[in-house]
Amino acid sequence: MNEMFDPISLERLQDEVADWEANEVAAFVQKQAERKPEFFTGGDIPVKRVYTARDLAGTPLADIGLPGRYPFTRGPYPTMYRSRYWTMRQIAGFGTGEDTNRRFKFLISQGQTGLSTDFDMPTLMGYDSDHPMSEGEVGREGVAVDTLADMEALYEGIDLEKISVSMTINPTAWILLAMYYALGKKRGYDMHKLSGTIQADILKEYIAQKEFIYPIAPSVRLVRDCITFCAEHMRRYNPINISGYHISEAGASPLQEAAFTLANGIVYVEEVLKTGLDVDAFAPRLAFYFVAQADFFEEIAKFRAARRCWAKIMKHRFGAKKPESMRLRFHCQTAAATLTAPQYQINIVRTALQALSAVLGGCQSLHTNGYDEAFAIPTEDAMRIALRTQQIIAEETNVANVVDPLGGSYYVEWLTNEYERRIFEILDYIDANGGTIKLIEDGWFQKQIADFAYECALRKQRGEKTVIGVNKYVEEEEEHGIETHPYDPSAAERQIARTRHVRATRDEAKVQRLLDELVAVARDESKNVMPITVALVENGATMGDIVEKLKGLWGTYRETPVF
Repeated sequence: MNEMFDPISLERLQDEVADWEANEVAAFVQKQAERKPEFFTGGDIPVKRVYTARDLAGTPLADIGLPGRYPFTRGPYPTMYRSRYWTMRQIAGFGTGEDTNRRFKFLISQGQTGLSTDFDMPTLMGYDSDHPMSEGEVGREGVAVDTLADMEALYEGIDLEKISVSMTINPTAWILLAMYYALGKKRGYDMHKLSGTIQADILKEYIAQKEFIYPIAPSVRLVRDCITFCAEHMRRYNPINISGYHISEAGASPLQEAAFTLANGIVYVEEVLKTGLDVDAFAPRLAFYFVAQADFFEEIAKFRAARRCWAKIMKHRFGAKKPESMRLRFHCQTAAATLTAPQYQINIVRTALQALSAVLGGCQSLHTNGYDEAFAIPTEDAMRIALRTQQIIAEETNVANVVDPLGGSYYVEWLTNEYERRIFEILDYIDANGGTIKLIEDGWFQKQIADFAYECALRKQRGEKTVIGVNKYVEEEEEHGIETHPYDPSAAERQIARTRHVRATRDEAKVQRLLDELVAVARDESKNVMPITVALVENGATMGDIVEKLKGLWGTYRETPVF
């Protein structure tokens, strides 16, 4: 397709810009200098004073395109929010299944349209609640889930065929997926009607979040098995949420977040293809998860560029034929790392602007952070305001009436192009240096993130990177007086009692036979561990039973520190 502008018009424009800089700009700067000699995005990309059509010279019209058409720069669907708003998916998780279930029902009553579940640290790391390593952590930073009984309590009274459910968990994701599947079977659901996602993105754990159990190879195999299982048994379900959010929260730049996330996605596609499954049989259900950071236009350009890059990767690298296989769909969360305890009320403003950038960037679902999350798990009041923030954007601002309203902005289109160029530059480097897994083992990703995070910290300390209330417009310290979410110490007792009851009433001999079968299946790379895991949880096996049994086969992973 033709380029956006003809050469003669661009030449005239170049002359006009040169004249403007020599006259109006020069005269004005003499009277009032600009704030800085140079300006940069939050991710350190230099930006000019103004952008014009000449900055898009050489851009094919096809690269911008139309919503719902390859390369999906302007959105994955043709009508976007004119048909239906994004899913408003506030995250919740604390105490026992019953405790979090009450929060879910409160959020649904307030107009939330999707559920998102946080799990406590023992669940994330595969320890049962009565394990010595779990002491003091049960239900503290998320909900505790040891057995299928906990999953039943967590979603009691919620029709899972009618509301989508996201579960934020990685090293033990396949077990939670097995529990969710077993719950659906027990309720008599059509499993192909269940929607939502299990995060399952283990590679970003080695890169950024550090919640891992097994070595990389078997961990990736577990992800592969989740994807292939869902392709056959849960066709509407997203078996993975390939996550840039945690890469960003570890200190990465927005560019690193986008590029590293796509690099991880490439590995998962390659692993599934090794099973012989056709790319178009599973790629449509791959989903992504990004953060909306502070630099408003940079975030919008990042989302648009990520969609375009993924479309090109799937089409040219993997030979996808279906448009939906090339369509990047993503959940977004506002940036927890930007929230401050000083002047905590202004976190509402930060969150609103970040949420707006996610919507203008075309997200499919969105979580807005509570204003009190710098202190503790958000209260109901903080979650209500966070949800109302999304509802105001959706129903009062009219930004959802037009698809990709910033499409055609000289600056946004230039920055989208620049992001695409830099993302592929990073991906080419990764390919040329042994691939994603090798560079994780070498510590390359970790070092890139650490270097950027360190430089950002220095800039904040020097006051070069403004954080309102922390290094600028600082007020005298005073008692914040905020009501925070309380931790209920009885949660651990209630949770442990249920886990021990399940153990005491199950057929122990059968569980042990199934655990031995699990090892045999796991030893055979050609087999899928999901069916045997489903059988285990249906028969009362705990998460700890399953995790510990496979440690005997695979061992555990110890990271090589990077300095």
